[in-house]
Amino acid sequence: MWTLLVAMAGTFMSIMDSFIVNVAVPSIRTELNASFAQVELAVSGYVLVYGLLLVTGGRLGDLFGARRLFLIGTVVFTLASLAAGLAGDPVTLIAFRAAQAVGAALFYPQVLAVLQIVFVGRARATAFAVFGATIGLASIVGQAIGGLLTHLDLFGFGWRNVFLVNVPLGLLTLIGAARTLPAGRTAEDADGHGSGLDLIGVGLLSSALLLLSVPLTLGQQAGWPAWTWLSLTAAVPAAVAFLVWERRLAARGGSPLIDPALFRLRTFAAGNAIAVAFFAGNAGLFFVLTLQLQNGMGYSPLAAGLTFVPLAVTFSLASLLAPRLQGRYGHHVLTLGYAINAAGTLALLITAWVAGPGMTGWILVPALAVIGFGEGLGVSPLVGTVLAGVPARNAGSAGGVLETAGQVGMSLGVTVLGLLFFAALGGAHGTTAAPDAYTGAFTVTLAGNLALALAAMALLPPLVRKN
Repeated sequence: MWTLLVAMAGTFMSIMDSFIVNVAVPSIRTELNASFAQVELAVSGYVLVYGLLLVTGGRLGDLFGARRLFLIGTVVFTLASLAAGLAGDPVTLIAFRAAQAVGAALFYPQVLAVLQIVFVGRARATAFAVFGATIGLASIVGQAIGGLLTHLDLFGFGWRNVFLVNVPLGLLTLIGAARTLPAGRTAEDADGHGSGLDLIGVGLLSSALLLLSVPLTLGQQAGWPAWTWLSLTAAVPAAVAFLVWERRLAARGGSPLIDPALFRLRTFAAGNAIAVAFFAGNAGLFFVLTLQLQNGMGYSPLAAGLTFVPLAVTFSLASLLAPRLQGRYGHHVLTLGYAINAAGTLALLITAWVAGPGMTGWILVPALAVIGFGEGLGVSPLVGTVLAGVPARNAGSAGGVLETAGQVGMSLGVTVLGLLFFAALGGAHGTTAAPDAYTGAFTVTLAGNLALALAAMALLPPLVRKN
């Protein structure tokens, strides 16, 4: 029980920090006299560095123990949060946001390793259900918490509270982890000999992810200059070079960053593809819905954040219900979840089309609640199914791969659906676009979101097929 609670505290902190800063952007710009590009980098830099290091963090946990890496990562994250909250200029804030991401990338993959190793049978299914519920709460409630902390201006710290809140949370998590997390076996224990970190693999994978992630994160704001397309193109040979190196290293008995044998597990390979499609649709919906609520409908950041609450509630409820349904329907609970998610997306599309300029947050609530329920049935069973056949010695790196797939999907979703949204908007950004133009763009973009939901369903057969 306490082990699960500590693991979920780490999950909540790492996911929440991807979202909590968004609503504090205006206050940060004003107090630090920061440019929009600097504040954008403070927000996106966390996601970028975090995504780059997840696989490496997971592999380090395999090599040196999940408990040790969880503790180190939590210390780094907590100290960086304190420093970010005390930052006196934009450059310092950006640097310590990156340090936060390093800490999160060290401890977060260990959560999946702990759940995979410590819990078995029905207890494991329940643990993954709680994990899924925590992800939903952190990703959606994070925006509301950020708005609330900024609005309340506790102790006169204003926006700094969105970082400083991690200090007591981090300290409590650190104490709990030191007392409850098991030491576990390292790769050295399992193999009977030491096996170092694959530094060449780290370099090649980081290069590929960097070439992919930087243009996806910054390209839209920069207007898609030539370097963004060159970077995206160069990501392909970099990824191929990484795969070739990993196979050669494994063939000669080395210790690759990602064991190529993992992708011969059909559930692992298909599950990562589903994660890309699912999280692309999820993140893309959050992005365009936030634009619609704030720019198109004139909602305040706090009101916009609260509109997501029904989705968070149904997501969490479905996550907790998933183990019981999985006991009855097996892996077909994933089919049910993604079907409900697609139906909710279709309902949201129809609602937006019928309501038109008269759209309100309340009108969107029923469809958002259905989407949240479908997503809740689709996350925790997906994680459990994908990692079920993974050897314990590779649990950390496998979890890192799965989380990286989700991060790449989120970047792709925001980029692709964002491009579709602004193209449908006709190039009129910000306050220059009329509310009905935003509504039309939102409706068109939801069609793209529905396509991603259907793509996730189409990738399901390898996971739900009987072994």
